[in-house]
Amino acid sequence: MQNKQTIIDVRSYAEYMGGHVAGSINIPLQDLPQHLDEIKSMPQPIILCCASGNRSGQAMMFLRNQGINCENGGSWLSVNFAMQNA
Repeated sequence: MQNKQTIIDVRSYAEYMGGHVAGSINIPLQDLPQHLDEIKSMPQPIILCCASGNRSGQAMMFLRNQGINCENGGSWLSVNFAMQNA
């Protein structure tokens, strides 16, 4: 993973507060449409994560349909591991 990227965790705020990737941004899946302009201005590619990869997969499809360069990182633990070993 590159240094110039944004990690968005699409889990709920409560899940995010229970543990997350350092430096990640919490935008719950259902709130993504209200944050499109903000997301478009973030460094890309955007790495999406959640608990298992399911919600981040849904988020990836939605954001790609909006023209945003993003990928599904899967679970936040996997993304965290990849960031620490990059």
